[in-house]
Amino acid sequence: MSHMTSRHIVKRQEPEQDLPPTAWAVLGLLSFPGERTGYELKKWADASLRFFYFSPAISQVYAELRRLESRGYVTSARSGAEEPRAKRRYAITEEGRAALAGWAGGDGGAVMLKHPLVLRVWLGHLAAPERLRALVEEHIARTRGELKEVRDALARAEAVAQWRHPAVALRWSVRQHLAELELAEAMLADLARLEGAGPPP
Repeated sequence: MSHMTSRHIVKRQEPEQDLPPTAWAVLGLLSFPGERTGYELKKWADASLRFFYFSPAISQVYAELRRLESRGYVTSARSGAEEPRAKRRYAITEEGRAALAGWAGGDGGAVMLKHPLVLRVWLGHLAAPERLRALVEEHIARTRGELKEVRDALARAEAVAQWRHPAVALRWSVRQHLAELELAEAMLADLARLEGAGPPP
């Protein structure tokens, strides 16, 4: 980047310890070519990460950047005074890239599913049948909208050579959204059968 001041490097003050997955996700956004502001990282998370992980709030992005910088995994520099509004840009260090590669090659961990809709259906004996149907129908409509968004994100990723692996993750997300639609439609059918069967004895 042009018009950059001297780069700000924070020496690690703490002993090495495990980082939360969100910190690795933020560091992963910096592993692609170029330097980025916290705002740019947030926008990219909204356009990619949220379809298969989640998009952290902007405050969380900056909190993780500070944590990563304290460990020497990230450096930052402010833009020059000639710019209207000075911005801090972040870049991954060689130490950060090595740590990220080690984490990425490790155990994937258990998949934890937290599905608020399914939890509400589980408690369906406390709700009116029409309300349950409406909740599932709203979920289907929302998922269809998200499917269009993830397909748009995939098209953008496929147009950039360095984003081949993000494209693979986004293709998984397309398939996941299609499966979610199929599961939700089946849930509607299950609820209809329950209503036809009447109350339990």
